[in-house]
Amino acid sequence: MRTTVKTAACIAASLPLLAAAPDAAWAHAQSGVAGGFTSGFLHPLSGPDHVIAMIAVGLWAAQLGKPAVWSLPINFPLVMALGGMLGVLGLAVPLVEVGIALSGIALGLMVVLAVRAPLWAAMALVGVFAVFHGHAHGTELPAAVNSLAYGVGFVLATGLLHLAGIALGLFAMKPLGAQAVRACGGVIA
Repeated sequence: MRTTVKTAACIAASLPLLAAAPDAAWAHAQSGVAGGFTSGFLHPLSGPDHVIAMIAVGLWAAQLGKPAVWSLPINFPLVMALGGMLGVLGLAVPLVEVGIALSGIALGLMVVLAVRAPLWAAMALVGVFAVFHGHAHGTELPAAVNSLAYGVGFVLATGLLHLAGIALGLFAMKPLGAQAVRACGGVIA
């Protein structure tokens, strides 16, 4: 409980900074891309904000263990695809870039503080951030692209980033590994 209170305080303290710098998420802008699957696959790999948040999801999932180790990495891409549909349909989601920036900070803090959240809470937190990431992808979808192929590409790349985070998170089982994993969370945050 104490870790949860500390986490909430850290997140609350960072909100004014995020509000003052909404472009901190580096956006997902990609120019000159007219492909489908390939551009969708490369898109999440080209934004540092997306890469660090997806690795943080994997790290935290590994820290939480079963069933979170597979639930969080499945939950995120599914909900991200729904957020992407909202963007493709032109439905507004407020503060998308702030939400994306907050995702890296909050998920990094979950790892650095080794927060042992209940599965439902971890899935809800990851799901909220997935909507922001998906919406950004959906609204920036190039007009000439096959939406389905693009979506499959970005969901697959996202899943692979989660797997990279899980692989790093498995080091927590080694001596000094837990500290190294938590340090990764600190770097992400």
